[in-house]
Amino acid sequence: MTHTAVRMDKDLKDRLDRLASARRQPAEDIVREAVADYVDRAEKRDAFHQDARHAWDRYQRTGLHLTAEEADAWLARLEAGEDLEPPACHD
Repeated sequence: MTHTAVRMDKDLKDRLDRLASARRQPAEDIVREAVADYVDRAEKRDAFHQDARHAWDRYQRTGLHLTAEEADAWLARLEAGEDLEPPACHD
């Protein structure tokens, strides 16, 4: 494991210390958990945005798409328990 220093204002440090005391765990464990949670969410958000950019680029190249109504109808059937492929995209 490596070490990283984090600067924080006094109010945040006090809050962290109170939380650590209440949980009876080291403040560094709470910081490590918080950073890991943040990085996980940020990576998922970045992947979502990248997927959206790729989908937009693909749409720009091909013009193929589904309407909102077509997508909603397919999702409703999935929710109802049907196991089916997504509808074919069209222009």
